[in-house]
Amino acid sequence: MSKPEGACSMSSINRASRLYVFLFISLALCDKSLSLAQQKKRDAQPVRPAASISVEEAAGLEAAITTDLGVIRFEFYADKAPQHTQHFIRLAREGFYDGSAFHRVIPRGIIQGGDPLLKDAGTPRERWGTGALGQVGDEFTDIKHVRGTVSAVRIPGQANSGGAQFFICATPQPQLDGQFSAFGLVTEGLEVVDKISLAQSDGSQLTVAPVRIASIKVEPKKAEPFKDTPSDQLRRDVLLRTSHGEITVTMEPELALEHVRNFLRLVETGWYNRTAFHRLIPGFVVQGGVGATRAGNATHPADRWVRRLKGEFSQTLHTRGVLSMARGDDEDSAQTSFFIVLGPAPHLDR
Repeated sequence: MSKPEGACSMSSINRASRLYVFLFISLALCDKSLSLAQQKKRDAQPVRPAASISVEEAAGLEAAITTDLGVIRFEFYADKAPQHTQHFIRLAREGFYDGSAFHRVIPRGIIQGGDPLLKDAGTPRERWGTGALGQVGDEFTDIKHVRGTVSAVRIPGQANSGGAQFFICATPQPQLDGQFSAFGLVTEGLEVVDKISLAQSDGSQLTVAPVRIASIKVEPKKAEPFKDTPSDQLRRDVLLRTSHGEITVTMEPELALEHVRNFLRLVETGWYNRTAFHRLIPGFVVQGGVGATRAGNATHPADRWVRRLKGEFSQTLHTRGVLSMARGDDEDSAQTSFFIVLGPAPHLDR
């Protein structure tokens, strides 16, 4: 639980009202590990040279994978895996992946797709996962296979055998670190990755019915709201609509510039929508702004911009109506959770 102690004050409350306190229970995902070395021998394909795409260009791009179960977006580690990044972008721009599928899953472990052989409904199951390999050299780096990592499939035991096929981690897979060429990280749609990983499969981890990839498009990255907005344009009123009434908050960027920028970004993108005030201490604070309080612990497209904030402390007193960001013991640990002071709280003052 985030603690309000020592939090960064960034706004004042114009009008307060009673707040309804919600309680939700979130379920932890089961971590299943993966051994790609158990794959069947893959058919190598001729190497095709990738068109030159600069690291700078790729850094401003992301892939949008449209599937039967939803959309997954990921950004590229172009500086760490330039060959795989260039190869993937070129193929996606050519429409190579359109009509292929995710054909192999480990529940809450990984999902694998991108084999062009899956475009043909008549391809025998024993050949699923054998196409378009042996095209790209290995790029093993220090990138960790965490939840959302996108990495290249390769032929077991054969160096430099990556190609068009890729897999996405639904949960951390540390045993794969340094063994596969990671080249991307999911920024939106992790819940879609989870759904695909739970598709019905057989004893060989092949899906009973492939999850179709309608298309993979390469697009400019979404712009981060308020990233470069001048401080004098950040003084805004924010309206919080709750189940027990409305609260108006005035942002005061001169008190905590980056905290205000972060709060406005989360408001603008709708990140706070459907979250709850989950903690109430009468006469002290009400606290909210935690993503886990959404129904089903749902993710949000703006999760990509959630980050730890460096403390910005001022001489502003924590009196009734002040809004501050909650944090843990670490002064630089605030992210999304905020609290509203209900009465004088001098022990929170700097």
